[in-house]
Amino acid sequence: MDYNSERPDLVIPEYGRNIQRMVEYAVTINNKDLRNQVALAIINVMGQLFPHLRDEENYKHKLWDHIFIMSDFKLDVDSPYPKPSPQQFKEKPEIVKYPSNDIKYGHYGQILEKSVKAIVDFPEGEDKDRLIVDIANMMKRMYMTGAESSISDEVIIKQLKEFSGGKIQWKQEWTLTAANELVPSQTVQNRKRKKNIKKKVRRKI
Repeated sequence: MDYNSERPDLVIPEYGRNIQRMVEYAVTINNKDLRNQVALAIINVMGQLFPHLRDEENYKHKLWDHIFIMSDFKLDVDSPYPKPSPQQFKEKPEIVKYPSNDIKYGHYGQILEKSVKAIVDFPEGEDKDRLIVDIANMMKRMYMTGAESSISDEVIIKQLKEFSGGKIQWKQEWTLTAANELVPSQTVQNRKRKKNIKKKVRRKI
């Protein structure tokens, strides 16, 4: 009996073993005209097996790439598209470089820190004052959302000063929005309840 476990691995499993065999057969055909005809027939069958590919851009090009890949790039036919090279599919993708900037407070993110630094250069006046208070309220909301706990206004003001390099000085007349207005108390209670449930579950485990 012929078991799958004893057969060679499929190059592109989605197409199945029958398509793989067709491609392997096409490689062995000596007559190039006949080989071209068989390759076109295989492409049509592949398209019928996966009709959803037709919604994708350049789906025919993808099918031709797949048939070359399944042949281990040995199939010699007249493709309407440039024949891919093995190197294209064996090259490792470039490593994505992450920003090297250290974020002091992860729950705020880099954008907020940059926003604070940008406000420093704003001309003095009511607009700047309003922006500073809005940013401070945003920091308070983000902290409560991320840390699932409340935070004192003094800490927010201190962190805001740190972000600005000491250039933003909090005025006495400025006030931050109450915690229960920024994050509804029901939401905070639900979070605390979930947190307590998780602790109980851990203890039982």
